[in-house]
Amino acid sequence: MTEPIFTAAQLAELQAYFAPKYAWLAMRDVVYAAVALLALFFLVRPFYHLAHVAAGALANRLQGLREVPVARAFWKAIDLLWAGPGWGTALFFVGIDYLFFTLVYLPVDLYFDYWLEHRFGFSTDTLGHFAVDELKGHAVGLVAFSFLAVGLFGLARKTRHWWWVLSITAALGLSVSAALDPYRLQLYFQQAPLPQGPLRDGITGLLSKAQVEVSEILVVVTSRATVRVQAYFSGQGPTRTVTLSDTFVDAFTPDEVMAAVAHEAGHIGESRWLRWVGIGVSLTFFLWFTERLLRWVARRKLFGVKERADVRALPLITLCFNLAVAASAPVSHYFSRQNELEADAYAMRLTGNPAAFRQMLVKAARINKMDPDPPRWAVLKGATHPPLRERLAQIAQFERAAAR
Repeated sequence: MTEPIFTAAQLAELQAYFAPKYAWLAMRDVVYAAVALLALFFLVRPFYHLAHVAAGALANRLQGLREVPVARAFWKAIDLLWAGPGWGTALFFVGIDYLFFTLVYLPVDLYFDYWLEHRFGFSTDTLGHFAVDELKGHAVGLVAFSFLAVGLFGLARKTRHWWWVLSITAALGLSVSAALDPYRLQLYFQQAPLPQGPLRDGITGLLSKAQVEVSEILVVVTSRATVRVQAYFSGQGPTRTVTLSDTFVDAFTPDEVMAAVAHEAGHIGESRWLRWVGIGVSLTFFLWFTERLLRWVARRKLFGVKERADVRALPLITLCFNLAVAASAPVSHYFSRQNELEADAYAMRLTGNPAAFRQMLVKAARINKMDPDPPRWAVLKGATHPPLRERLAQIAQFERAAAR
């Protein structure tokens, strides 16, 4: 008789932890859409007016910079890229829009990411550290969102075929962003190479057997914020890195660590061409749809929009994008779960140690308090990984096949 994953008391605690999460998952998309529609119909005009006033006031204060040679060249370049004046108002509008949604969902973020994590013993973070990390994340998000939004409308002002240019640029940007993942993590946590020793030698030998090249094996000090354990690959190509949380290295045996690394190595061998083609086609189609949406909004003068490439259409574009992502999530998550099962099987073949892989999964489930039997609707709607019992069933099937 196998040992139960959780005791009755632990299962009751899990139910209390996941109940609000499942409730929010069920209503999240509706809430997002409702808030976005509220902003569209009632807040776009005042936001744009505020942005126009703020941009005008700042331009008056910085007027003297236009006479400075380097600054003058910068201003002329931006005016040229934007095809005229008005980019300051657009930039302020994007910032105000981003700030509004950040503040609206701040209570949700505080509840789920801080209060709930502390209540159930996951978080070791202080409120100050949490706030700083949130500010860092939103600063990076604001810069990226502003760059994308102003670039989109700037290109749209210059040509009606902007969506071709932006789809190619965005695809390249996604590749660069993925390559920068190991460096982005340094904004939040200290990290250092895994020390020389048997564990590093074992991981290096395992990766050599899998014919997977990595630039480094890093240990990230996540214990200052959470007790959760993590092991994953970050970056790609020359920046590909094995990333292990210090909590993971401390809690797991070398065989269990290598089982997790073997699973992540299994993802490297996945065929990615279909995924990238799908992303490219979907992105190009959405940007083509956005051009039609811009024309439709301009013809009807909705939300105060006065021309085709008017930044006031941004909240509508964002709403449509979020709806498209929500609609496609069940399909993309289904393929993600299948890839996880395939990576599990690969790890067991690579290590030849399904027992260690099972121990690793069960230990991770206990530490991270994974729901062993999540509702089926929650799996279909938002789970990128198969339920734990499904993964354990595959391990048992693998062991039976190996014993024959």
